[in-house]
Amino acid sequence: MSDSSFSFPHRTPVFTALIVILCFAAFGWLAKRIYVPHAADVQAVEGVLTPAERKVRLAELRTKEQSAATTYGWVDQPKGVVRLPIDRAIELTVRDHAKK
Repeated sequence: MSDSSFSFPHRTPVFTALIVILCFAAFGWLAKRIYVPHAADVQAVEGVLTPAERKVRLAELRTKEQSAATTYGWVDQPKGVVRLPIDRAIELTVRDHAKK
């Protein structure tokens, strides 16, 4: 038998590290390309309001609702149906239930 043993040269895995880094870079680029939304590319869609426009409309709606809840008005004048302020409606309801 021979006492000679084969010894492979001990090399640093530079090539393997380079391949791994390139794979991670390719994966990162692909993920960014696919999953990151492109906000600059979004066009204004008709019928879709911006947050500022929605805020203005909500303020208008709340003003109308507050006015309807605190003032008198006709719902259907020919039928004699009126709208009462909420506080007055509560007073009348309590008074009617107290009589019973």
